[in-house]
Amino acid sequence: MTTHGGSEPVFCTIVPPHVLDRLARNEDPALSGPARRSLQRDAMERTRRRLTTVVGAPAVAPPAGKQAEQPHRTIYDARHGTDLPGTKVRSEGQQPGKDATVNRAYSGLGATFELYLKAYGRDSIDGSGLPLDATVHYDEKYNNAFWNGEQMVFGDGDGEVFLDFTLPVDVIGHELTHGVTQHTANLAYFGQSGALNESVSDVFGSLIKQYTLGQSAGEADWLIGAGLLAPRVTGTALRSMKAPGTAYDDDVLGKDPQPATMDDYVHTGSDNGGVHINSGIPNHAFYLVATAIGGHAWEKAGQIWYDVLTGGKLKEDADFADFATLTVQAARERYGAGDALQAVQKAWEQVKVRTR
Repeated sequence: MTTHGGSEPVFCTIVPPHVLDRLARNEDPALSGPARRSLQRDAMERTRRRLTTVVGAPAVAPPAGKQAEQPHRTIYDARHGTDLPGTKVRSEGQQPGKDATVNRAYSGLGATFELYLKAYGRDSIDGSGLPLDATVHYDEKYNNAFWNGEQMVFGDGDGEVFLDFTLPVDVIGHELTHGVTQHTANLAYFGQSGALNESVSDVFGSLIKQYTLGQSAGEADWLIGAGLLAPRVTGTALRSMKAPGTAYDDDVLGKDPQPATMDDYVHTGSDNGGVHINSGIPNHAFYLVATAIGGHAWEKAGQIWYDVLTGGKLKEDADFADFATLTVQAARERYGAGDALQAVQKAWEQVKVRTR
């Protein structure tokens, strides 16, 4: 993993720790057991990530013969173990096999690659053709998916609360976008900068799903992780960008804690200062921008967010106001004093984030 300015290493999972913490305290061992094991595995991977940052991750070059602006995907099977990457089961260009999880991972990596290339001219996660590797069937009943700085990793879920983590393409796009952030703004994973880190991944994860489905901003569901929750769970997804705080309300998971505006900003020492919770505020701002502009959200709204992420002005410790101010500047520079600029300004006003 690359670092910039000596920032702390980032280990990012799609399921927030506060959700697994709650499950781990459940009296039913079918729920608490997998959650506890998942938390333990996350802690071990977080330590491994930190050590990789200290000693330096090996540089990965595009393979010989790889064509420019073409994906290079490799899918591995951990076979319910934890040694990474596992056994190679599908390489770039090979036809789909019988394992649907392998096929979904392969397709999701491709969908993410395509959105970044076609919409923003970015060649893979690092902009220089980085090979995209993923491991499926990680550990036993592992309730998470993560980007570890070098590759994607997917659990199968416990079947009680979470299903296969390759099911929602936006989960794949979310985690890979942590890699894009790692290679660009490298937002520090704490407090508001950490919530921005999470929000950027939600934004582009949602855009990847919308791009894959050919949806307009008005047609999109703006849910993150729809299809991931098992039938017993009262909820639709992990998060809602359209209506933060409404994704689930369940006797086991509790109620979605995300705020939609700064009026309900959550001050907490857990989850790195609430990075998965307060990300609802910039998430909702993007939703408001995209739906106000209309059309395909990855075009104007997504371009503004991408310009800020990659423009070199976004500091690692940026807060919401810093990010909002840069989106206003980016909208003006790219689109002038028109509807896009007005949509950006109004959205941040609605979520109660002041621009400087």
